Amino acid sequence: MSTNKNRQRGKATERAVAKRLDGKRVGVMGGEDVEHPIFSIEVKSRKAFVATDWMAQSARNCPEGKVPLVVVHVTGQRHTEDMVILRMKDFEDFLGKLK
Repeated sequence: MSTNKNRQRGKATERAVAKRLDGKRVGVMGGEDVEHPIFSIEVKSRKAFVATDWMAQSARNCPEGKVPLVVVHVTGQRHTEDMVILRMKDFEDFLGKLK
């Protein structure tokens, strides 16, 4: 895919995320991709992403009534820097409680 098509795909993804999360797409000039009252959102669009498999495993192993979540720890870093991955639908359910 060309650089221009990648940029177009990225911008479209930023717009979609901003709309879903009631944010505002700021774009490259604003620093953050999506401005939100609570979060500073950086949006990435990939054709494939290894965390998809991790989330599938979390969902398979998730008991009913709980939310699947993936925590990524980079060896040698403090656990305060670990990353948390949620599915968008679960995040939106949680975010609704914050508004």
